[in-house]
Amino acid sequence: MAQLIADRRDIDFVLYEQFDAEALTRYPKYRECNRKLFDMVISEARNFGIKEILPTFAAGDKEGVRFDAGKVSVPECFHRAYKLFMEGEWILMREKPEYGGQGLPHLIAQAAFEYLVGANFALAAFGTLTHGAGKLIELYGTEEQKRLFLQPMYSGKWAGTMLLTEPQAGSDVGALTTTATPNPDGTYSITGNKIFITSGEHNLTENIIHPVLARIEGAPAGTKGISLFIVPKFRVNPDGSIGDFNDVVCTGVEHKMGLHASPTCSLTLGGKGKCQGLLLGKENQGMAIMFHMMNEARLDVGAQGFTHGSAAYLHALNYARERRQGRDLAAKAEDNTQVPIIQHPDVRRMLIQMKAYVEGMRSFIYYVARCFDRKANATDEAERQYWSDLTELLTPIVKAYCSERGFDVCTMAVQIFGGYGYTQEYPVEQLLRDCKITSIYEGTNGIQAMDLLGRKLSLKNGTVFVTLLQEIRKSILAAEKVSGLETLVRAVSQAVDSLEKAAEALRQKARSLEYRTAFAFAHPFLEICGDVILAWMLLERAAISFPKRAALVKENTPEAIQQAVASNRNAAFYDGQIRTATWFIRSVLPVTMGKVAALNNSSRAAVQIDEKGFGSL
Repeated sequence: MAQLIADRRDIDFVLYEQFDAEALTRYPKYRECNRKLFDMVISEARNFGIKEILPTFAAGDKEGVRFDAGKVSVPECFHRAYKLFMEGEWILMREKPEYGGQGLPHLIAQAAFEYLVGANFALAAFGTLTHGAGKLIELYGTEEQKRLFLQPMYSGKWAGTMLLTEPQAGSDVGALTTTATPNPDGTYSITGNKIFITSGEHNLTENIIHPVLARIEGAPAGTKGISLFIVPKFRVNPDGSIGDFNDVVCTGVEHKMGLHASPTCSLTLGGKGKCQGLLLGKENQGMAIMFHMMNEARLDVGAQGFTHGSAAYLHALNYARERRQGRDLAAKAEDNTQVPIIQHPDVRRMLIQMKAYVEGMRSFIYYVARCFDRKANATDEAERQYWSDLTELLTPIVKAYCSERGFDVCTMAVQIFGGYGYTQEYPVEQLLRDCKITSIYEGTNGIQAMDLLGRKLSLKNGTVFVTLLQEIRKSILAAEKVSGLETLVRAVSQAVDSLEKAAEALRQKARSLEYRTAFAFAHPFLEICGDVILAWMLLERAAISFPKRAALVKENTPEAIQQAVASNRNAAFYDGQIRTATWFIRSVLPVTMGKVAALNNSSRAAVQIDEKGFGSL
């Protein structure tokens, strides 16, 4: 399989030309860092991803996981790669040195994770889940809990999960029935069943630590009465050694469309009455605590969808350059010479659409990472709250939009490969299968859309959404100063104005008697937000690239530009940025404005139709 995961030239462009990653070194927290260190980390992540993780991608998918009498075995090739993944402390790039971390900015860690997650998410998920579970203990655990669990988890000696979903509850977490009964020794007896638990049981590590949502007897109904517990697979003795089995039994694994090498488990807790857990944080604060991990996971899932799309695009681009089929449209009747399919206009249409989505999503995801860095290094509470609010608003958009557009890119990649794309001879069919789950788990995209409309759009009476629009308009003002971008600037500016009006109208409708109609349009609204954000990111890219291309061209004529592009890789790169932004803003954004018109029409048909009217059974 070709070693295609991410585009390093584009990563460097976003880091250093779009978002000025070197400026991060001015923060006291990163004063020991410099560009040389950043580049070294990303290069090492690329080398490790290609050499150690990528070989497990197809092999792990073919072998899958094995379930036998409550035990789950992962693909054999995972053991060495996981060991090296954790020994390299890749999950701790952003953490403090006292926890074994490297103290890197979120922005740089995000770039490195492109190569790690993009190489094989099924394997990387063991590490990212462990980090998320460990982070909960670091933030909310007692000193004793930190002493017992943090080092083994952060080192990878033990793994971590998150146990939310139950058979009768699904996404309605407040309907869970898992119970926690206090014991005299301060522990709790846990009883219940959980399903769809990623990495819930496996043979990669000697212990698995489960953060479990459960309800203490007498607690309030719904999410208000949920607490969070640390429930290890094997109990942990006071000296940190592993004790008795803790009555956490895997009753089966799911047979899935994709991610065959990632065990998705059903777990029974306390089937024999011997499962014990430790309260994490305070009683009835389980959801508030777990949301820290869930929000981190939702951002990661958006990035996961994007990385699948990134790899799929590069594979499709490489194939289109090499695969010869069909004649050039301008060929004479007697000329039967086959040409690379990249010369066919319809293939180029798909490629530029894939390129626009992949590069726009990369900028979007890195922008959110930069928001995290700004929040973490804010000099006062007002500044910290500004960036915190912005990341909270953008989280459901990143998760839902990037997971769907990533899947769309994978679909187009299969189309470019044609019949071969539908076979296992090439990796794009697996990328497509593996990517689909991103729009489903960690809260379906419909739930993300409802969160955006119901909660995030009204944050601080709508002022946070206005803040996002102001951030976009800052970039529009900067782009206005670049001669040659007038048409693109005008189109994006009009789109932002239309979005602002539509958002306020929808927000008001969601608070009226027509709230059902409003929520029927929550997902289209989220898609519109994502499209406008991508137009923003691509316009920024074009505004940066336009003068840089001009500096590499002898004179501003089509012929001179074409000559420079043909002979200079940087000129070709910058020219590609301008043309990609032009295509998206002039071809996709008008469709987005059509979505705005549909949103403004707000047809009530979906909520008016009788259940029987959907069809006979």
